[in-house]
Amino acid sequence: YCLRCVLFGFSVVTFRGTAGDSLRHDEEDQCGDYEVYTTGMHTVDLGERRTGQDPTEDTFTVEDAVEAIGFGKFQWKLSILTGLSWMADAMEMMILSIISPQLHCEWMLPSWKVAMLTSVVFIGMMFSSTLWGNISDKYGRKVGLTMCMMWVLYYGFLSAFSPTYGWVMVLRGLVGFGIGGAPQSVTLYSEFLPRKSRATCIMLIEIFWAFGAVFEVLLAIWLMPTMGWRWLLGLSTAPLVVFVTFCFWLPESPRFDVLSGNRENAMKTLRLIAADNGKTMPLGKLIANKQLGPLCDLCLYGFCCRFANAFSYYGLVLLTTELFQAGDACVITQGAKTEPKCNLECKYLTLDDYKDLLWTTLAEFPGLFVTLFVIDRIGRKKSMAMCFLMFSVCILPLYACVGRVALTVFIFIARAFITGGFQVAYVYTPEVYPTATRALGIGTCSGMARGGALLTPFVSQVLLKKSVYLTLSVYCIFCLLATGASMLLPIETTGLGLQESSRITAGQEEMKTGQMSNGSEASPTQTSYGSSYNS
Repeated sequence: YCLRCVLFGFSVVTFRGTAGDSLRHDEEDQCGDYEVYTTGMHTVDLGERRTGQDPTEDTFTVEDAVEAIGFGKFQWKLSILTGLSWMADAMEMMILSIISPQLHCEWMLPSWKVAMLTSVVFIGMMFSSTLWGNISDKYGRKVGLTMCMMWVLYYGFLSAFSPTYGWVMVLRGLVGFGIGGAPQSVTLYSEFLPRKSRATCIMLIEIFWAFGAVFEVLLAIWLMPTMGWRWLLGLSTAPLVVFVTFCFWLPESPRFDVLSGNRENAMKTLRLIAADNGKTMPLGKLIANKQLGPLCDLCLYGFCCRFANAFSYYGLVLLTTELFQAGDACVITQGAKTEPKCNLECKYLTLDDYKDLLWTTLAEFPGLFVTLFVIDRIGRKKSMAMCFLMFSVCILPLYACVGRVALTVFIFIARAFITGGFQVAYVYTPEVYPTATRALGIGTCSGMARGGALLTPFVSQVLLKKSVYLTLSVYCIFCLLATGASMLLPIETTGLGLQESSRITAGQEEMKTGQMSNGSEASPTQTSYGSSYNS
């Protein structure tokens, strides 16, 4: 332990412990923030804690306990279970690009009704994301995640029996309402991860999203030619059945328990995790950090980055089937200019279309691995910016009349990068919001993203019929704007612990920069990054 003098009109000596061990006294209620005002102008080092000190006087936070327990068997099991919710989410999204052409032909739907089949799902997601975030912050991460997955399972299975277009619209909208809570799996998962492995683990759990997208295409290749779209909708709920069966094992987040005053439950959970991982708990009393302030001011991030990310990702997914049906971009544009095409004209997806769709879907995997390689090396902000920029670069060749093979290659690369950017956002979001509002923050940002996903069908499925060049330009411009917005984000979270308050603590700032040393003076800005504790 050390005492650090900070000059801000006067010298302030603050106690600061290391991960896994914090020093506090019984007079905690009287001492407030544990700041000792001195008149000295130098750094004082008291050395290590005396070995004879009573360990019961020590205190630690959930962050300290998670760092001490580390990553182990418990996190592997949690990865699989929360990953199933991501897999189900991906399948429900991927199915939109598969059943839309089928219903367009089977029910002779005009293009705007086909687009509404997709948009109604995102409308439900947009309006429910914040609601599920509020539920998770008020009643617990486990409660919110379990409720939304059960909701998706029920209405997802019922939609397979839809007799008319109206019923499909209503039931898929209700499915979207439930999917709006799927990002809460990241909230729950991230709060059990130590700082060192958090980015890697969250990125790797996104592999379940890629598995879900690929599995949905394989399921469509098997079912669509013979059994039809109803069987596809019904069997796509399989991961949800597994999740609901084993969700009783899910523990509640100890961070949430401490925040809500259930410290005994938090200690019980932490002890179970430590036993599962074969590690020991820190000695002392579990304390909670005060939660200070409202949501971080990240409107720029939420609107530009998350909106553009979902707008481009889902747009490319829908655009893929449209371009594959046409053969290349020029066929769509020339057809729109030279032929008064019937609004009800349709084409069923062929086996070749499904195969190419599978190849482009496999781009999810290299996109994840490339982003995993750079996210801790260049930081969250630069990683997002890189993904947006590369997506725009890969879209540019589609302006030319490229053939089927080149079209597949460029879509493959573009999807790899936009997928990587999507997953970086899910690493960044839980790191930048404090525990008290983390679920709400993730839900709100997810709602903004769903706004982009809501609009994208009218670009990728309706505007595309008018001008493929205008369609591609819209996606390029949005991603270029998002590139700049990513670089302008106010906080870089690489190397920081999960925030227990809305301000970065002095210890975290020092860990992040690695530039502060004994005897160095802190600026007034650094002084404001204090942390407070209550018993």
